[in-house]
Formats: sequence, C-alpha cells, structure tokens
Amino acid sequence: MNNVLRTRTSGQGPDLVLLHGLFGQGSNLRSIARALEADFCVHCLDLPDHGRSPWLKEASLASYAAAVAEWMEQNKLPTADFLGHSLGGKVAMELALTKPERVGKLVVADMAPVTYAEHHQQILEALQRVAARRCQTRIEAEALLSEVIDDPGVVGYLLMSLEREAEGGVHQWRFNLAGLADGYGRLREAPSEAAPFQGQALFLKGSESAYIQVSHEQEIRRRFPRSQLLTVNEAGHWLHIDQPGPFNGAVRSFLLGESAA
Repeated sequence: MNNVLRTRTSGQGPDLVLLHGLFGQGSNLRSIARALEADFCVHCLDLPDHGRSPWLKEASLASYAAAVAEWMEQNKLPTADFLGHSLGGKVAMELALTKPERVGKLVVADMAPVTYAEHHQQILEALQRVAARRCQTRIEAEALLSEVIDDPGVVGYLLMSLEREAEGGVHQWRFNLAGLADGYGRLREAPSEAAPFQGQALFLKGSESAYIQVSHEQEIRRRFPRSQLLTVNEAGHWLHIDQPGPFNGAVRSFLLGESAA
C-alpha cells in the first residue's frame, strides 16, 4: 500500500477538503460534495486507517492531521478550506490549531474541541465479532451487527465499509479495525493545546445530538475565537443526512462569505 491518502475530487473553484467520521470513508460525504462542487473544487479524503488510505502505526489526531498536511504538500495545496464531520471535525481542528497556515475557513459538523467519554465500545465489539466470524455474506454480517446495535442507520453506515476479499470470499472491514481499537482513546482526546486558531470557523450542531453541549461552547470560543455556532433543527449527529438542505446551505453561505444564519 502506498503512502498517499485516497481522494475523490470534483468541481471547480477554491479548494475544499471534506473529512469523514470514525469507521467511515470519503464517499460518506459525497452528498455534500455534490451540493458544493459548483462553487468549489471538493476533495473527499479517506482518512488514514479508513477506506482505501494507508494504515498508520499509531492512530491519533496528530498522526491523522500530519497525513492530511502531507497530502496537501504532495498535491501542491498550500492552503484549503476544511469541513470535517465527527472524527473528521477533530482532525480538521487539530490541523487548524497546529498548522493554521494550511486552513482557510473551517467548518466543524457536530463535534467540539474536547475529550469525549467512551461510547463506541459496543460498536467496536460488534465490529470485532464480524471480523472473527469471517462472514460469507453481507446479510450474515448485518445480522451480527444488529444483535448488538439497535440503530439500523448505524448498521447501514458501518456496512458501507464492508468488502469481500478477493481470496476466500469472506467479508472483512476495509478500515484498520485493530489500529482504530488500539487508538480509540487517543482519537477521543481534545485537539492539541496550541495558540487559538484565528481564522473564521463555523460549528454546526444537530438539535437532537448531544455531541456539542452548552458546557462545550466556552471551549469552542477559547480555541476558535472567530467562530460561530449554528444549530440545525430536527437533526441528529448525521446532520448532513438528516437535514441536507439547511446543512449544505449554511456551509455554502459561510464559505462564500455570506451569513450562515
């Protein structure tokens, strides 16, 4: 496997990099790319340890941000706007705080710059059960996941990263499950403590999500003093899926210099 992050690029205009969430891949954000590619050159990246991108020795916000910065160097992108959802939002924040010259405007979807409590252990256990079973069909894998995870949306999201091996015909996870399980504690941490990011930032919160809480708002303002926080009504953690029109409209307005409200 080479050391270049897998990317799908579309559209023309200023560069905009989209970073997906834990256990996902760049294609998860293609609906956002389609909505914005008339105004931007949109790059949907597979983060390290995810999708078709290389696996790292250690999964962490710092190693992921460094890989994104290296990808920018390889592609001669001195700077770009960033939109990150969930884990991708944390990686984008890490990059903005540690290499601010790389980030123009920053959009963070339903994530705060704080350390989160463990809440993926059940999912990790379900993923490991599927890997150990070496399922012959997607239906078998779906049944195993559904025994542990009661949200069909989460099950469907995870199954997007299940692929059939060329040899043996069994289904395995495309992402680096062992590496992500080992690095889960590091990925839950707050971004590196550094000087506040002085660029413009938009934090989008799903009204039905608990990821950005009132208690987090002071930390958002401290680390991103030029930020604004906007709530997307009737949306959960996957706010870009629950309310694509309002979400994409707010992102587009913000990036083009209009009012996000």
